[in-house]
Amino acid sequence: QVPLVESGGGLVQPGGSLRLSCAASERFSSISPMGWYRQAPKNQRELVADISASGTPTYSDSVKGRFTISRANAKNEVYLQMNSLKPDDTGVYYCKMLSTGGVYWGQGTHVTVSS
Repeated sequence: QVPLVESGGGLVQPGGSLRLSCAASERFSSISPMGWYRQAPKNQRELVADISASGTPTYSDSVKGRFTISRANAKNEVYLQMNSLKPDDTGVYYCKMLSTGGVYWGQGTHVTVSS
């Protein structure tokens, strides 16, 4: 029933790595731009990275060089490889998809970076 399903969040020490995954329902017939946003406690939701339907990525300045966004070929599946994690990366990470029918969001997956 849910349009997007996320996984991969958890607790990791500073300097560690996590890989987030997001898959859209097969009922979506076209390949759409997708991305990752995050919301830290007491902060607004912010863009982390996004990727076009053709695979062109963009990143926020705070994660450039540490995170890599990618997608499966010809599918609405997106991944976020997060390396060299910092405490400031802590938050709830949300998957986003922009389709012709509107904007869709996942439920969010928690990422906590702490020693």
